[in-house]
Amino acid sequence: MAMRRRSGWLGSIAVATLAVPASGDPPRTVPASEFRFTRLQYADLGYGFGRSWLVDYPEAEIHFGRAISRLTRVDIGEPGIVNLRGDELFDYPWLYAVEVGRWHLDDQEAAKLREYLLRGGFLMVDDFHGTMEWRRFMESMQKVFPDRPVVDIADEDEVLHVLYDVDQRIQIPGIAPLSRGVTYERDGVTPYWRGIYDDRGRLMVAINFNMDLGDAWEHADDPRYPEPMTALAYRFAVNYVIYAMTH
Repeated sequence: MAMRRRSGWLGSIAVATLAVPASGDPPRTVPASEFRFTRLQYADLGYGFGRSWLVDYPEAEIHFGRAISRLTRVDIGEPGIVNLRGDELFDYPWLYAVEVGRWHLDDQEAAKLREYLLRGGFLMVDDFHGTMEWRRFMESMQKVFPDRPVVDIADEDEVLHVLYDVDQRIQIPGIAPLSRGVTYERDGVTPYWRGIYDDRGRLMVAINFNMDLGDAWEHADDPRYPEPMTALAYRFAVNYVIYAMTH
């Protein structure tokens, strides 16, 4: 995985927010930092304590923030949490949603997410596995985009080359299956990098299926977690961030 050489442009990325507030909304304070790790809060399907969206919090954010600071010159602020009920999400160009095989978006939330993405937002989804969780993920995502296909991200897609040339497609697992000597959960044996694009070909939703990048970040300092997998998880996500801030 080679890092693409740029002429210092990462140090001059403007503060990235979506274009304008929705019509009639009061003005909001825009975050001062260039980038803020923003986690999406959602209602789930009743598993556990209804807090699937909080998995790996806040360790994943902490470790990934350190990686952004170390690997780029992006000015990163404190991590945050937003939901799909208010308009605060329009201040943040990048959202992270975890365990989306358990999420449930109602029609209002789906419409808000659709507006956010079509206005320039970027969503990264992570840590869901197997046939049943894919079906549940798509039940809500099809409310967001009933007319847009989910496709595999091609090797030549810019999101894989915007900063790092990511040329490996190995499965990035959670630490629990690794402790059992495998890299998959349920029937999610094959990893997929998929996406949803807008009419101009901009990637709006990055779908990491049958993988757990959040665990790779969270356990970056754990000797039980293989360093090459953590490094790859960082490179994928750093590319997602830079792509979201520049497209």
